[in-house]
Amino acid sequence: MGHHSIIVNDIEVGITNPDKLLWPSITKAEYLTYLSNIAPFMLPCLHNKPLTVIRFPDGIGGEAFYQRNCPEYAPDYISTVQYDDHNQIICSDLQTLLWLGNQAAIEFHVPFSTYDTKKPSEIVFDLDPPSKEDFHLAIKAAQQIKTILDQLHLIGFIKLSGNKGIQIHIPLPHKTFSYNQTKQFTRFIANYLTEKDPDSFTTERLKEKRNGRLYIDYVQHAAGKTIIAPYSARGNKEGLIAAPIKWQELTSTLTPRDYTMKNIRNRKDHPFTLINEVRNEQPFKPILDWLSKNKTE
Repeated sequence: MGHHSIIVNDIEVGITNPDKLLWPSITKAEYLTYLSNIAPFMLPCLHNKPLTVIRFPDGIGGEAFYQRNCPEYAPDYISTVQYDDHNQIICSDLQTLLWLGNQAAIEFHVPFSTYDTKKPSEIVFDLDPPSKEDFHLAIKAAQQIKTILDQLHLIGFIKLSGNKGIQIHIPLPHKTFSYNQTKQFTRFIANYLTEKDPDSFTTERLKEKRNGRLYIDYVQHAAGKTIIAPYSARGNKEGLIAAPIKWQELTSTLTPRDYTMKNIRNRKDHPFTLINEVRNEQPFKPILDWLSKNKTE
């Protein structure tokens, strides 16, 4: 299997076992090629966010484990921060990304805040249908949220979870709003959707009480919680990606199966590159003022 290395910015990043299959038909070398191709779009989404990874040292068929703390043996170029009592990696450059990829870090999870603040820089709606077969419910919920965002003049960005759901990211100005404030908004939207269509949507946390409805998870948007990062691979056998898409792709024929490592690399559209441009334009404050005035529970 051998040992290869890539030179990135004059730093040598070793690749061990490049031919090892991490997925049934994707080798580690192919995975690292994916990471290096997608890095210009993925790294800005990881920037300054303490990273939690899920590693699959023996590929996705083997044991997996969460890693929050940076391992002792990490090379000197890996940056870390103390965050919630953990010494966590900040992945802001290609060599860190490739080093993690070589460690068989397959899933990249990030909080909603950067390491230097307790305030979220985005809201994320996680639309989680009960099964892969119910993906149409996620499509329906996302379409309804898009309509609401348009009415409120908020700009949202949509991605597939890489599993069975859809996630909508709403960027906010950095270090401005608290989780208590964002929760007023997420709870309002979740309750609005479930009241409008109680047969399709629920905010019920207990799985056994959801009765085939899509769970709109607004509790998960909180300090210390994480979400799968845009462009991260997933530990499922198809090698699906948490893929940002355009709103025009949100149609009844949308399927996560079309968003694989191979397909994403050839995409021309990377809508999340606009997140920082719109962040400070979002009229979120007037919406909060309205919610406080109308004290919606």
